[in-house]
Amino acid sequence: MIRSEIIRRLLATCLTVGALLPAVAPASGDNADESFFSKLPIETHGFYEIRAGYRLQNDKYEKDMSIMENRLQLDLFSYLDWGDLKFKGDFIGDLVEEQGDFDLREANIFARPTDYMDLKVGRQILTWGTGDLVFINDLFPKDWQSFFIGRDTEYLKAPSDAAKVSLFGDWANLDIVLTPQFDPDRFISGQRISYWNSNLGRTAGQDAIVHTNKPNDWFGDSELAARVYKNIDNYELALYGYRGFWKSPGGQNVTMTQATFPDLNVYGASLRGSVAKGIGNLEAGYYESADDLSGKDPLVNNSEMRYLAGYTQEIGRDFTLGVQYYIEQMLDFSAYKRSLPSGPARDRNRHLTTLRLTKLLMNQNLRCSLFTYYSPSDKDVYMRPNVNYKVSDSLAVEVGGNIFFGDYPNTFFGQFRDNTNMYLGLRYSF
Repeated sequence: MIRSEIIRRLLATCLTVGALLPAVAPASGDNADESFFSKLPIETHGFYEIRAGYRLQNDKYEKDMSIMENRLQLDLFSYLDWGDLKFKGDFIGDLVEEQGDFDLREANIFARPTDYMDLKVGRQILTWGTGDLVFINDLFPKDWQSFFIGRDTEYLKAPSDAAKVSLFGDWANLDIVLTPQFDPDRFISGQRISYWNSNLGRTAGQDAIVHTNKPNDWFGDSELAARVYKNIDNYELALYGYRGFWKSPGGQNVTMTQATFPDLNVYGASLRGSVAKGIGNLEAGYYESADDLSGKDPLVNNSEMRYLAGYTQEIGRDFTLGVQYYIEQMLDFSAYKRSLPSGPARDRNRHLTTLRLTKLLMNQNLRCSLFTYYSPSDKDVYMRPNVNYKVSDSLAVEVGGNIFFGDYPNTFFGQFRDNTNMYLGLRYSF
């Protein structure tokens, strides 16, 4: 009865939105310039979206609905003589959590004080590195919960409250990002996705929400990230540095009642450019767990080396193939084994492969894609099938899934087996 009522409400909402679309669409013909949005002193875009999804497995710790929400995004942009202003925010009606919310995605000022310097201050989406949905030197916040429940892929990137300075020169270019107060990942906490709880020795969810002790002092708990990059004969070489904290909980307090974010320093490099008929990339990073350099503390993540190699090529008309191989190598593994309490141990090396297939059809209005993670060391799989059809320039329909397999409940993707879900989305852009 509850599920029928939810479906009834969803259909009623769809009908209501359908009735409203002509009213918010820009007027046609000679009256187009007199539309509401054209009179505003700013450039205005956005979309209205309905998205619904259900689990395909029984999960006693979570609701059957993986996602059920209405979302209105407003994207405002203004060009001024001295710089640019940008605002992007989402109004959300969430039927899973039975509440309304507002997610401020961007609110920043961009200026170019000189010909060789850019400055952006405020809330912004930041990204760098060469990986395709695999991140090594990109230490900006991610929203893993959105990624796994069926929101659009753009929501994997969470916003940062930061100041970014870009300097351009003949020898190289430099990006520096200062985040005055630590911005963690929107990590898996049990609120919407069940997970492996090592303290309980079992899968948990809403019965064991992860509580954290997050560094939150302004400037005292800041993050600093830097990138130096240069193009050499159509190849981009970059060096990276980061000082801050593990972005998702990387430790526990001594009473094991709160998850913590230990200090973390990262040093890395990447190379990307033409290889044969496609684009290849290499990336590596040294994760220095500054709160446990010896690796003897069982309550803090060990230091790691991370490596990535990837290749993308168009193998047919509007048909693209992308592959990656990724390795996480735990350092001080012997110390980790000696200090490990009871429970399953991690492998020294975690291997992960990815495969992306993308095919465009019907004059590129239909996009069919499949992204698959497979770990031969963990023996688990995560598949992301997706079909998106543009009905018109304004209206798009999407169906997809988040499918998990695994031999063991404590591996990264294996722990999410009961969260396998399918979803449907309808988006009207303006």
